[in-house]
Amino acid sequence: MTLVTLSDVLQPALKGHFAVAGLVTLGWEDMRAYVAAAEAENVPVILQAGPGCREHTPLPVLGKMFRHLAGNASVPVVAHLDHGYTLDECRQALDAGFTSLMFDGSRHPLQKNIDETAAIAEMAHAAGISCEGEIGFVGYSGGEASAGTDPEEAAKFARETAVDAMAISVGNVHLQQDKQGGLDEARIRAIEAVTTVPLVIHGGSGVPVEQRTVLARGSAICKFNIGTELRMAFGHALREAVNSDPSRFDRNSILKDTHDPMVAATRRVLSAFKAN
Repeated sequence: MTLVTLSDVLQPALKGHFAVAGLVTLGWEDMRAYVAAAEAENVPVILQAGPGCREHTPLPVLGKMFRHLAGNASVPVVAHLDHGYTLDECRQALDAGFTSLMFDGSRHPLQKNIDETAAIAEMAHAAGISCEGEIGFVGYSGGEASAGTDPEEAAKFARETAVDAMAISVGNVHLQQDKQGGLDEARIRAIEAVTTVPLVIHGGSGVPVEQRTVLARGSAICKFNIGTELRMAFGHALREAVNSDPSRFDRNSILKDTHDPMVAATRRVLSAFKAN
């Protein structure tokens, strides 16, 4: 069985100068393709259940799906809660067999974010699993604006919460469909200078692929979350499958045709994070 914690994959990434992809899942079809792609590339993978995924499928079911895939995989697989907003939600994920909890207190004042994240990190560590927190606020394309991470606040957050990974706001934006932006590398270096915690980029779909590779190999960013890019690939594959035969109505037959395109798209994402 290759179910592992977030620390199990991020600490080697930090030392080995590569990054691990946190892939946002919405259902069985994409999570199965993600694991197949990770096996083909021979890299670990983080399967992430975000708020949208949890609205569609209950946490206990997602936990079983993740653990089933991990149990049959030849590469390390992390079962990760993405953007948990309450202690209760994080506890539910822990009870459902997740091996990593991301608590998002980034909308709170600094001290409240620290206190709540620290409590969840303590709960996670007592159960032998990992915790990710967020300092600064990563905004949304067409929605809430970002608030960049202050390096001094990041140092305090890392020190007082004991998180295993720290998501930062350095020009990244959730739900961005193009790659016209780029990350603030000066701010990343300032944060690196004051903490040793593996860093995480949410909204990785909006980061140019070349910059992903440079930072994966030459910074403390060890995890890039990728969602929008692969959801777009799935949508394209699904439309192709439906339109290829308008008389076809069996959903399993249609969805089966998304698998190979999703594996190919995911492999392109994963290959950019490898070490030299």
